[in-house]
Amino acid sequence: MILLMLLAFAETTLESRLRPLIESHQGKVAVAIKHLGTGETFYHQADQVMPTASLIKLPVLIEAYLQADEGKLSLREEVTLRETEMVPGSGLLTYHFSDGARFSLRDACRLMIAFSDNTATNLVIDRVGIVAVNQRMTAWGLKETRLNAKVFRGSTTSVDKVRTAKYGLGSTTAREMAALWEQLIVGDKLRPALSRAILGHLKHNDDKDKFKRLLPAEVALAHKDGAVSAARTDAGVLFTPNAAMIVVVLTNDNTDRRWVQNNAGNVLCAKIARAVYDHYHPSTK
Repeated sequence: MILLMLLAFAETTLESRLRPLIESHQGKVAVAIKHLGTGETFYHQADQVMPTASLIKLPVLIEAYLQADEGKLSLREEVTLRETEMVPGSGLLTYHFSDGARFSLRDACRLMIAFSDNTATNLVIDRVGIVAVNQRMTAWGLKETRLNAKVFRGSTTSVDKVRTAKYGLGSTTAREMAALWEQLIVGDKLRPALSRAILGHLKHNDDKDKFKRLLPAEVALAHKDGAVSAARTDAGVLFTPNAAMIVVVLTNDNTDRRWVQNNAGNVLCAKIARAVYDHYHPSTK
């Protein structure tokens, strides 16, 4: 009887929910979880440097808003789309907009986050600077959270060719990315108005293949995801009436490299987000 009670208790721990998901994945996995109310955490390979894919667009967004707050740029200023700057991959600009189109830097930020638009991202990077993004992250103690180059422009814009070759667009660790989200939600490095504006973008992320996939519709989610052939990533905050939970999932060297919704990396991100939600909302099934 005592053994059964102990087993029942073990089944309800956060680790017991997450460990089987992590161990069954065919690829490298790094995870960081933090309940911002209780302070409870779970970490797995959280200090392992991993590729970000498009998740690195979050530091770019933060840098744009901070530079605007510091008077270095205006989010109302216009940027001009040039055909020579159009790059492939995710987004709308390359496929649906014409050379010479003009729109605000804020709208470029919206496209960068909501649709992970690669061309819009490069327009924002042109304005804020790769070095500035990395200097900010280093100043915040996030030395492995680095933007390496413009999207699909690694050969000509890389600021670190070794890291670009190893990690692609950007790199981070699960622990650092969780710390960045915590700073965004409850930290003191951003004015509340800036945090709200940045979170407004992140709550409109259009990706439905990863965290959002298995969560109940009523769960508010702010997140940024990423995908390249060998890696799937997602990181953000689950907001419920009684809790806010940071969830970071980074994968790399995945066996499943298919560009389909049921890619194993996508599914892992979805299952971990749902497992965290279920752990803190045990009556919801």
